[in-house]
Amino acid sequence: MIFSFRPAKLVFAFSALTLVGASWVGMQGVESGRPAPENPKIDKLKLLPGFKAEHLYSPSENGQGSWVSMTFDDKGRMITSDQYGFLYRLEMPPIGSGNQQPKIEKLTVGEVTPGDTTQKVGMGYAQGLLYAFNSLYVMVNNRENKNFEKGSGLYRLQDTNGDDQYDKITLLKSLKGEGEHGPHSIVLSPDKKSLYVMCGNFTDVPKLDAYRLPPVWQEDNLFPAIKDPRGHATDRMAPGGWLAKIDPEGQKWELMGAGFRNTFDFAFNDAGDVIGYDSDMEWDFGLPWYKPTRICHITSGAEFGWRTAASNWSPSFGDCLPAVLNMGQGSPTGVFAGRGARFSQKYQKAIYAFDWSFGIIYAVHLQPKGASYSATAEEFISGSPLPLTDGLIGPDGAMYFLTGGRRLESDLYRITYTGTESVAPATQAPALTAEHQLRTKLEQYHGEPMAGAVEAAWPHLNHPDRFVRYAARIAVEHQPVSQWQQKALAETDPVRLTQAMYALAHHGKPEQKSQMLNALLNVKLDPLTEEQQLDVLRAIELVYTRMGLPEGADRTKAIAVLNPRYPAKSATLNRAYSKLLISMEAPTVIERTLTLLAMKNEDGTGPVGGETVTASSDLILRNPQYGLDIAKMLEKLPPAQQTYYATMLSSAKTGWTPELRDRYFKWFADAFGYQGGRSYIGFIDKARKLALAHVPKEQFERYNKLSGADLLTNSGNDLAMGYTPKGPGRNWKLENAVAVVDSGLTGRDYDTGKKIYSAILCSRCHSMRGEGGDIGPDLTQLGTRFSNKDMLEAIIIPDKTVSDQYASTIFLLKNGQSVLGRLVNEDKTSYSISQNPFAPDQLRKIPKKDVASKKYSTVSIMLPGLINSLNPNELKDLIAYLKSGGNQEHEVYKATSGAAKGK
Repeated sequence: MIFSFRPAKLVFAFSALTLVGASWVGMQGVESGRPAPENPKIDKLKLLPGFKAEHLYSPSENGQGSWVSMTFDDKGRMITSDQYGFLYRLEMPPIGSGNQQPKIEKLTVGEVTPGDTTQKVGMGYAQGLLYAFNSLYVMVNNRENKNFEKGSGLYRLQDTNGDDQYDKITLLKSLKGEGEHGPHSIVLSPDKKSLYVMCGNFTDVPKLDAYRLPPVWQEDNLFPAIKDPRGHATDRMAPGGWLAKIDPEGQKWELMGAGFRNTFDFAFNDAGDVIGYDSDMEWDFGLPWYKPTRICHITSGAEFGWRTAASNWSPSFGDCLPAVLNMGQGSPTGVFAGRGARFSQKYQKAIYAFDWSFGIIYAVHLQPKGASYSATAEEFISGSPLPLTDGLIGPDGAMYFLTGGRRLESDLYRITYTGTESVAPATQAPALTAEHQLRTKLEQYHGEPMAGAVEAAWPHLNHPDRFVRYAARIAVEHQPVSQWQQKALAETDPVRLTQAMYALAHHGKPEQKSQMLNALLNVKLDPLTEEQQLDVLRAIELVYTRMGLPEGADRTKAIAVLNPRYPAKSATLNRAYSKLLISMEAPTVIERTLTLLAMKNEDGTGPVGGETVTASSDLILRNPQYGLDIAKMLEKLPPAQQTYYATMLSSAKTGWTPELRDRYFKWFADAFGYQGGRSYIGFIDKARKLALAHVPKEQFERYNKLSGADLLTNSGNDLAMGYTPKGPGRNWKLENAVAVVDSGLTGRDYDTGKKIYSAILCSRCHSMRGEGGDIGPDLTQLGTRFSNKDMLEAIIIPDKTVSDQYASTIFLLKNGQSVLGRLVNEDKTSYSISQNPFAPDQLRKIPKKDVASKKYSTVSIMLPGLINSLNPNELKDLIAYLKSGGNQEHEVYKATSGAAKGK
């Protein structure tokens, strides 16, 4: 939503639920005293020096929906798609032509007659578009409906009669999957001979013609397979999201890689490598299997290890590939390369990655590192609200991007460079490392069996570079197992052996389990690096998951080798050892794991895979919807390493004593006091219930109560609060809310109003009668100063007026990044800001030497829609409580004749 602003007359920052969301709209210079900007759609954007933004068009304001994808045709025209509607073709005004708008044409395709005024769509609902091979390729993401009868799949549109309209529609492949995790983007290969398509993890992998990643995937995790307690992706199994390569006619489909959660888009860099931006599962934040959004180098046959819920693979698993760069929380959408931009060369070489949730376009800068890359990322453009969907470099060298999605207001922007650096094309070919060249050489063996493949690949199974080792193993796996299984079992090099056992676990037979296990247990672990040790432990786990837990002498040997090494020296190793030893019911493993469970400060509590580009605290004030959840989580973040141990112990059946059980089940009651993602409580409860299943029946009630059962709702997904709005809620508009409240407040229920006030967390940020927070103003005298309409307007439209007293400050840093927070104090060298309304005393210092400028955000730090969970009676009780200032003797609570209390 785009807001307008006026000088502040009413100051009202109502609830902690409102203490999120910051915008660049209407920012005024702190020192300059400039008037409020006249064009909020431009002025809300934070741009790097030397770049200029133009707002070209608002499709949503013209009844054309919310645009989510784009491409350019051979005449330089942009083609876009409404997420739930038509295709449109645009002729762009020349750069520098002033305020001209594009010429817009709705594309009516196939059986729909041009000029037809009905709402029936001939072609649209596209989350991917590509003009290539004299055709428009359309990735439809849709469940057939009365407005659009075509289902998800890849379609090819052609103009067969030369009238500049698409009259022929060819379905290249129907796909099973729709929605935000359905079929997504289409990109032309660097050699311009084929197409690549990306699909999310709710899209089934159809039968394909070829597979770079051998189709032998399984869940492959000994960790308890706890599904999401709220039902997300509970039926989605390996391999998750996937990338395929196809020919222009769509006759041959080849799987290139998989294991993504929901990579929406990707691009080829100058070396021809695929770079994607994969999503996180924000409901899992704070849990040990959570992985942040991340930039991935998608090589031939890549596997990135997405598995549903607790089965999600760690990046430390040697049979998958790690991210190039962990970005942080967000919702990845568009990705494209800067080639062809009339920008300085640094930004021509960048990969641009869009975050829909927090309104950030990142410029990702890749540096060759071995067979892959290291990377840095900077904030190229940001704004709030700025729900970014898709973008490209246009034929004119400008950057174009769209906002919208989920039927939100949609806009088209153009970015040009007006700085002084050279915009000459960056023609220098990228320098390829020896490892990069070796990897691509090995990838020629990914596919059909080839003579000499095993001999070529085998020596590189112990290469120091992880991407080379991976490419070599995939090359081996594409060859008949009879050619290499004995070679694998006879291997003496520990690193080659480990990679060979990954491959044999995928393709071997259960009767080889004992040989494989003994080969791995004979490896001398002490001389190996931590990564190499983890790889050996992962290979053992694969043998267990594929062929069954060891028995008899094999089990005895496995315990004898692994048991003395636990606990290990690192949190990551301890995860691997605890998993294997608990699965085997090793002696004393429960007691040792409980000792680790009590170590609150054990390393391993940070993000899985390492630190992120954008810290979670920096995102709180950027988005009103998601920032609140982040603020709550960061106030009391769960100890992820301890959660791992506790969840793993839930599968332990034997070895318990009463004292060990008491220690263990008390942990759960404490764990419910932490605040993770939306599914955190439900996951902890599911682990608790798995553990309770191993308790003797006569002790069940004791441990059920000890472990915190009374703290939970019946579903186990939430804490039992004193009051939850009963609803049904509605999208309250000012006029409707005023009409309800003005119909009469007498005889309201004081206790209900007070409970609602607490349930929606108002007291976290506001004081009333001396109790509550101090982030927003005291509300005790609210009813004596403001009318019902004033109060409701401030709740429903909080951005209408904003006071500097409660505004956030935006610090624009010299490195191009921005930081948002409430300025608490400053000294000669630094600013101290508070970013989390739920933990206002947690301050971040920003050195003044790093700050280029600072500005107020004139978007309220108050979230609109606070009262949308309330029904009319609950709304009346809330407003009555506010008017009373918490005074039960207020006249609003005095019943009058004919007024039914609480009605």
